[in-house]
Amino acid sequence: MSEPKLHPNAAQSLKQWHDMIRKGDLSDLPGLLDPQAIFRSPMAHKPYPGAALVSMILNTVVNVFEDFAYHRELSTADGLNVVLEFSARVGEKELKGIDMIRFNEQGKIVEFEVMVRPFSALQALGEQMGQRLGAYLAASKT
Repeated sequence: MSEPKLHPNAAQSLKQWHDMIRKGDLSDLPGLLDPQAIFRSPMAHKPYPGAALVSMILNTVVNVFEDFAYHRELSTADGLNVVLEFSARVGEKELKGIDMIRFNEQGKIVEFEVMVRPFSALQALGEQMGQRLGAYLAASKT
């Protein structure tokens, strides 16, 4: 049984995502995001809407995570969804997580959801993100 193939446009965007992560520079991220993209945080029960907010969150988390590395990649049969398993550190807390990314047929990211474990590492991540983006995210909810 073969692994499902990503839609060609999604595959190109995912390659760009991996290149940006490898370089530690997400300045090209806005070009990969659909204007209506949403971010689903492991800390919040409501999604954060809009490409500008998604970009701000991902640019911040990339600076919070240390020793970030992807390990496995799984995709859905429709070729528009990918799950990326990762590990990282936040201070002394080691964590494992997944990025679930949904693309449209143009290859734009329409949804980016993150799950993190264990809880102690999620708390450390939440504290760091709150310090860096708390006021900005609170204002975006209004």
